Amino acid sequence: MLPCYAGVASLPGRPSFSCGGVQNVLAKVVFQSMGSGPFQFANGANHYRFIGLEIARASGSGLVGALVSAANSASADHIILDRLWMHGSLQDDTMNAFNVNHMSYAALIDSYTTDFHCTSVSGACTDAHVFFGGTSSTTDAVFKVTGNFLEASTENILFGGGSATTTPTDIEIRRNHFFKPLVWMSGQSGFMGGTGGNPFMVKNHLELKNAARVLVEGNVFENSWGGFSQVGYSILLTAKNQASATSQPLCPICAVTDVTIRYNTISHVGAGIAMADVGSAAGPALYGERFSVHDITIDDISVTKYKGAGTLLQVVNGWAANSLNNVTVNHITGFPDPGGRIIDLGNNISDPAMYAFTFTNNLVGQVTYPIWSTGGGTANCAYYDVPITSLNACFTSYKFVDNAIVAPLAFGPTKWPTSNYFPASVGGIQFVNFNGGNGGDYHLASGSPYKSAASDGKDIGADINAIQSLIAGVY
Repeated sequence: MLPCYAGVASLPGRPSFSCGGVQNVLAKVVFQSMGSGPFQFANGANHYRFIGLEIARASGSGLVGALVSAANSASADHIILDRLWMHGSLQDDTMNAFNVNHMSYAALIDSYTTDFHCTSVSGACTDAHVFFGGTSSTTDAVFKVTGNFLEASTENILFGGGSATTTPTDIEIRRNHFFKPLVWMSGQSGFMGGTGGNPFMVKNHLELKNAARVLVEGNVFENSWGGFSQVGYSILLTAKNQASATSQPLCPICAVTDVTIRYNTISHVGAGIAMADVGSAAGPALYGERFSVHDITIDDISVTKYKGAGTLLQVVNGWAANSLNNVTVNHITGFPDPGGRIIDLGNNISDPAMYAFTFTNNLVGQVTYPIWSTGGGTANCAYYDVPITSLNACFTSYKFVDNAIVAPLAFGPTKWPTSNYFPASVGGIQFVNFNGGNGGDYHLASGSPYKSAASDGKDIGADINAIQSLIAGVY
């Protein structure tokens, strides 16, 4: 579904529509007041499918919590939103398109969503999302988010971040375009913020604070920046026992486990992917473990353009039990900001070490600070900032081989684990078209020394053909 079918040929700051024509042929449902609506499901509602609608809210009517959700204390199942255009208004605070708490077998498919945002400082809300769950007291399971254009200011998709007594499971996130319009960034031409002029609050594209068995495949992640409470990471995996206003634990059972992220592209961001088991004022959550990240490209990471950390990956433990473990990063092609870091690494030496970390067959651009401490002085296992020293100190077991890392300025091969490659420049990799690490063709040229050089016989770096096949047709 595209806005063309509602008679809208283009939207400022969004990608062009591929429309065969523009004609208003959609039935339109508009929520006229504050609160949540126009659709709320009563307890026991089941097997509803909405097709071919424009679902919106009136301008100037106050905060809207969700356009579609379960009613208070209600549970629903088999709810499918199919080929819809769901949108807020240009400057009002609209928190959610689809709130799936207290639902099972819920799906958002082949839809277009725009203008879900919360205004910083002066707004009536803090976080806005297209798809939101993970703060429920019911056993929620089986969610599908496929084939959509997903636009929200804070997190386009969020699971967790509040009170919960269960962890949602079996979540499929495939072939979506995660997008934040750059016109929402202060200082940009055509800037659009809240009614008082403050920008909308921006954090991540995808954040998991409470979710298990998640597949993230064939998506395009575009535009995320810092300047608020975070630093522009595109994806954040961090099991969180959110604290109440009085520091009481809201979710000690929260977990983020068994997450696979594959065949995606991430572009124009302040930082790449964060995997962090860190506590809150209420203490740690239950588990954050078993993450597989492979065959993705991450480019145009910039500290200055996107007010970010400039880091490719963050790997952090802050728990005194159940430390971060079984994290695999394999066959990625990534270009952190030259003044940033490949891995932002941390754990308190008084806490159990992390284990089973794998970083293999990756192709990474040059940085000044390759594997660097997250802070905390000598109490941090990565304090000395020397790659092999930090890896040995932070993990009881790890594998770091067959990577091609453009030679960091201050750290020669002896400062790294053996069996890695250190081309002197990006030119030594021989991309088909590097293009400054911004929208290039990252296939390896036929003469590249890194073709078929990975431990599995493939090219080092991401499988570009597989990525292009899986994102083909994603708007």
